[in-house]
Amino acid sequence: MRSTSRTVRTAALAALTIPALLAGCTATKSGSDSGGGSSGPVKIGLITKTDSNPYFVSMRSAAQDEADKMGADLTAAAGTADGDNDSQVTAVQNMIASGVKAILITPNDSKAIVPTLLDAQSKGVFVAALDTQTDGNKGVDATWATDNFKAGEQQGAYVKAALGSTKPILAMLDLQPGVSVGDQRHDGFLKGMGLTNDSPEIAGKQDTGGDQGKGQTAMENLLQKNPDINSVYTINEPAAIGAATALKNAGKTDSVIVGSIDGGCAGITAVKNGQIAATVMQFPSKMAVAGVDAGVAFIKDGTKPDVPSTGYIDTGVQLVTDKPIAGLESKDTTWGLDNCWGGKP
Repeated sequence: MRSTSRTVRTAALAALTIPALLAGCTATKSGSDSGGGSSGPVKIGLITKTDSNPYFVSMRSAAQDEADKMGADLTAAAGTADGDNDSQVTAVQNMIASGVKAILITPNDSKAIVPTLLDAQSKGVFVAALDTQTDGNKGVDATWATDNFKAGEQQGAYVKAALGSTKPILAMLDLQPGVSVGDQRHDGFLKGMGLTNDSPEIAGKQDTGGDQGKGQTAMENLLQKNPDINSVYTINEPAAIGAATALKNAGKTDSVIVGSIDGGCAGITAVKNGQIAATVMQFPSKMAVAGVDAGVAFIKDGTKPDVPSTGYIDTGVQLVTDKPIAGLESKDTTWGLDNCWGGKP
């Protein structure tokens, strides 16, 4: 791993990514919002899904670096597990009570969190979603996220192409019901594979919560039901690494194609080591940096970013593999390790 300092890396990331993220999204001022023109401390809150998933650890680190750079005070909180809405509700309420005027959140429940976010907005708080859109984009002033359908589609297209003429016998390691990220990636993957939820090629589906241990258990369960599985969809890299462990224990590493999404340093290393055939990188650092900058702008003068008709500002995806396939644009793991999640920790 190279020894580039975090300060230099964060400054470079901000310089390179923010103009691109906000290109075509002109800022607007909302003079009636109580956040505009605040003369007190710039206080921003970040609430992630968990504080254990490396993806959200990376996001929190980037947000802290950018807050330090911008002279803002960052308060961070997280749910206890993927899907824990109650802890996120409490975190929002606590942040409002402490005087935070901008809240960035990766919703654990895209629908259940909306009333709490609407209440925050009614109190003059700028609210932005990162990574995961709220239901109908309600309760937020802006969203920075991956095109999760596209990410799933790229994973599916790769797995399909890697199988060649072999008929897929597919295991699907999903997230959990009610989370838009999981639904979008699942649906995109099926499109990339040319399948539907009712396709007989699907040997089984099981939720993992995006957890490595649960991913391993799910893969073990599905292999017991059908030992001929030859391809695996995974919601994220922890689940993929768990699946790869189960496949290794079953002596099936070389006969099963595992695809994934995330682009973390550990995940890229798993691609390099042959545990995962390919992954689709996303860029949480870009989301965090853009969200902090937007929160600071709102607190200072009431400026809000304009959001495209898609409902979110797309921070991009990139297929990464050391086994490229003609017709699918990809980067290798050398590039991946230099760019995982916007830079190495």
